[in-house]
Amino acid sequence: MNTATTSLSNRKGNIVIHLFFVLLSVAIIAPFLLIVSVSLTDEKALAEHGYSFIPARFSVLAYEFILQSPGVLLRAYGNTIFITIVGTLLSLLLTSMIAYVISRRDYKWRVQLTVYIFFTMLFSGGLVPFYILMTQYLHLKDSLWAIILPGMLSPFYVLIMKGFMGKIPYELIESTKVDGASEWRIFFMMILPLSTPALTTLGLFIAFNYWNEWFNALLFIDNDKLVPLQLLLVRIMNTLDFLRNNSQYIQSLGLDMSQLPGESMRMALVILVAGPMMFIFPFFQKYFVQGMTVGSLKG
Repeated sequence: MNTATTSLSNRKGNIVIHLFFVLLSVAIIAPFLLIVSVSLTDEKALAEHGYSFIPARFSVLAYEFILQSPGVLLRAYGNTIFITIVGTLLSLLLTSMIAYVISRRDYKWRVQLTVYIFFTMLFSGGLVPFYILMTQYLHLKDSLWAIILPGMLSPFYVLIMKGFMGKIPYELIESTKVDGASEWRIFFMMILPLSTPALTTLGLFIAFNYWNEWFNALLFIDNDKLVPLQLLLVRIMNTLDFLRNNSQYIQSLGLDMSQLPGESMRMALVILVAGPMMFIFPFFQKYFVQGMTVGSLKG
């Protein structure tokens, strides 16, 4: 009787847990489906009926407006892809190298260096010194490196990677050194392969940060040929806001604003900008789940 009662209780508990995650998944997916629906809805239908999960009147006019100049969009995609790939690889390399050094218990200054890295998480120089450094000293104005360089090293990611690498048995390193391997060979041939789950997880976060970066681009990029995707989105959004807030002036110029799918174009831009990363994430899911345990930090 007790066994049957326990089994029934466990079954009810599993049902509750499954129901909770189903509702959570719906709450996460529903806004994205609404964005897709709005992007495919006629602008006048949006004004009449508002947002809905099923388009009142189907229209792809928003995508036609955006893709009228595909060269601009493709160039922005190319810049963002370059920034994301190069920035992620360099960031992972630097992060793993520093984390490996401070995770080695035979390194004399590892405690002091860890404190120094943690200290940089608490204080920063501010926006104005940062701008002066990038433009006056490093001369990175109108350069994609102005977007890549600031995000190349994060103290938080270094400490997370340190916690993961600190769990690698030191005896492995000692035995490899006895066999005559150099420090570089140990790092690249043994430590990095063993750190694949952590590297993949952090790489995903770093790639998301680079893909969504727009503020540094707004500060340092004036050349239209170097505009990344997110900055292009910001400029289009600002243009739409200007046209909406100055409709009378625009009409005095003889332009018909009623033909501009403003709201649906916003949603279409969100789909075009965020879509690629949403498709990439499932391919890294197994590493992401495995690497979620890397967060335990040791001093």
